[in-house]
Formats: sequence, structure tokens, C-alpha cells
Amino acid sequence: MNAHARKVVKEEPLIIMQLPSDANSTGRDFKGMELGFLKEVLDSGTLNCVRGTQVKTFEKDFAARYGVASCRAVTSGTAAIHCAVAAMNLEPGDEVIGTTITDMGAITPILYQQGIPVFADVDPVSLNVTPETVAERIGPRTRAIIATHLFGNPCDIEGIQAVGAKHGIPVIEDCAQSYLATQNGKLTGTIGAIGCFSMQQGKHMTTGEGGMVITNDPAHARHMRLFSDKAWGYEDPKPDHYFLALNYRMTEMQGAVARGQLAKLDSVVERRQMMAAYLDYLLGETPGVTLPKALPGSTHTYWKYALTVDPEAVTGGVDALAKQLKDSGVFCVPRYVVKPAFECEVLAKRNTYGSSSCPYTCTKNAGGAPPSYDRADYPGTILGLDRVLVLPWNEHYQPEHVEFIAGRIKSAVAALRQPQFAGV
Repeated sequence: MNAHARKVVKEEPLIIMQLPSDANSTGRDFKGMELGFLKEVLDSGTLNCVRGTQVKTFEKDFAARYGVASCRAVTSGTAAIHCAVAAMNLEPGDEVIGTTITDMGAITPILYQQGIPVFADVDPVSLNVTPETVAERIGPRTRAIIATHLFGNPCDIEGIQAVGAKHGIPVIEDCAQSYLATQNGKLTGTIGAIGCFSMQQGKHMTTGEGGMVITNDPAHARHMRLFSDKAWGYEDPKPDHYFLALNYRMTEMQGAVARGQLAKLDSVVERRQMMAAYLDYLLGETPGVTLPKALPGSTHTYWKYALTVDPEAVTGGVDALAKQLKDSGVFCVPRYVVKPAFECEVLAKRNTYGSSSCPYTCTKNAGGAPPSYDRADYPGTILGLDRVLVLPWNEHYQPEHVEFIAGRIKSAVAALRQPQFAGV
């Protein structure tokens, strides 16, 4: 062998593990009861919930699981929020307080009901609104508060409920991501006036699309049931279309799948929590990374697993860490929603009804101070979005999947560690 020949060092190939995904059957389970209930629907030939039994049975069972008087199943999580906002019976220009970090489906129903979204800032680690930030936004036109439990981690909903009660303002809980999460022994969705849920593809239970609203208030229950069905009072002595409303009825096929999914929900949540606890253990005191943590007395049910990344400890911060993870086979989403909800064009440019900018320009709101959509007023939101890294999560994760994810995170953090943290 030539003495001057260069010695070739063969690099070990990077082993990529295929992680279960909630986008397909690797992370979703529809075997068992769902198929049996679907067969019942198709054999009956009745696919509409007005005359069918599946949706009605699901509503009864979901209400029982949550210990509430009423459940109405609808077509999506957005429809659920819309029904809840409609039950507030807003006047044009009334304000509804929500969060800066959420799906637009939790905001546009306010505009459809001629209300104006007002945003509370969030805690920069949990990315949830707080009683203090909500209280700061209450004004003379505030008619409702929508409190979102982001990623399955409950906000201080009891504190927010107390703030609302002090001002006579009802609280709507957005539980799209927080199935079976609790605060001081109470299920999220049962603490406020109304609880709203989503059964979109990636949620703890799914029908592809779908949603529910739950409440113990009979007036809210009736209004939401009517609103989801063109305000036609089917069981009334002299039914009529009582007010402006839409058709958000769930189909019997969705109801059949929902029944099967509900039967698995407790197990789904338990498995998500178990594997999240294992990842907590494996990551331990990883420098520059803050792990998700529930408030005292609360339980996290992990729709996603959201980390906070400190750019002072990790060179390049959340973007650099996300790139390293993606390159090594761990999909993740840096910054979650990229920008606060109020910077989306529908709100920033008031792109609502034609060129009218209603409800911002409605008569009742004329002369009042416009809501603040200036990012300078939301330091927690900006800091939180700059540092959050969201990992997918589902109930099919096994210990080997979690070990793979933890190993990749630790390796990436070590490679990006700032010099002053090199010995940590």
C-alpha cells in the first residue's frame, strides 16, 4: 500500500427510525368498534343524524363521560366554537377575548357573529393565556372569553373563570387539544360555561373532521343545538326557523366512528402521558431546553410535545435545532404558527365582508378605541413563538421511538451548545 495513500474512514450511516404518524394508520387506530358501528349505519341506510341513532348515542355517551347535562356533535372544531359564540347572542361590535396563538377556527366564528376579536397575551413557556393577561383586555364591550388549552396543557382556567365571573362574562373553553386534561380534579371543558372539542385527524379522538360542544346550561344547550341545525326546533310543538343559523349537523357515519373512538379515549390519553413522561426522564436537565410542564393541580394530555429552546444556550436557537432534528429523522415544527393570529391578513387588513371591514366599522363600535393588534403589546407571544419547538405526538409511540427522539435531541443540542455551556 502506498505510504502516501490517504486513509479512508468509513462513516457510519445515520439510522433513521420511522415514527408513527397521526396522518395514517401507523398512529391511528380504527379497528374494532368503529367498523361494527359503521356497518350498522350502512345496513340501516340512514346516514342523516336527524333520523339516525349513532350521533344521538355518541352525544349521550360523551356527555356522560364528561359528567355534563348536554353534548351536541357538529361538523368540526370550528363549528363547535361557532356554536358556542352564537350562544353568547352578540350584538354587532361586541368583543370576545381570545388567544394570540391558536387556529383561525377559534377566531373567525367571532367575526361571523359580528363580534370583534380581542387578544390576551400568553405565558411565553406554556403559550397559554393567563388570568392576568385576560383581565387586562376586559372592556365595556367584552361579552365572552375563549380560553384555549394549548397542546393539551390546561391554562389556569379556574383563575380565568374567576376573572370572568367577577365581570359577569362567560368563559368558553377551547378543548380541541386537551381531551381528558384536568385542573384540580375537574375535566377541562366542564369548568367554563361551554366546552368545545375537535375531532380533526390529529386529535386524541378523530372522525377526520368533527367537533362537540358541551354545557350544563340549558339555555346555551338549546341555542347551540338550534344554531347547528338552521335554528329549526324539530321537537317543538310549532317549530320554525327562529334565528339566523347554519347547518353543522354531524353525519351518522361520523357518529359511528366517534362512538368507537370514545371507547378508546382513556387508553389513548394514558399512553400519550406515559410516553411523554418517559421523554421527560430521558431529556432530564438537557441544557438550553425547557420541557413542557403542567400547572400545579393540572394534568397535561399531550396533543403535541412542545419544548422551549433558549438561544443563549443553543446556537441558532429553535431554527437551528429544528434543522438538525429534521436532518436526523425527527420531524418537528419550530415556532408552531409562525406569527400571532392578529397578524394574519383577515385580521390585520380587516378582510371580512366585502370592503366594509365590518364588524370593526359597525355603528355600535364607532367612536370606540379599536382593539390593539400591535405586536409590541404582546411580549409573551413574541418570545414564546421565537422559542417553541413542537414535536408530533400520538398514542402509538413506543419506548424505542421515544429513545430515538431523545437521542436525536441530545445530540443536536450538544452539537449546537454555546461555549459557556460546553461543560454542562
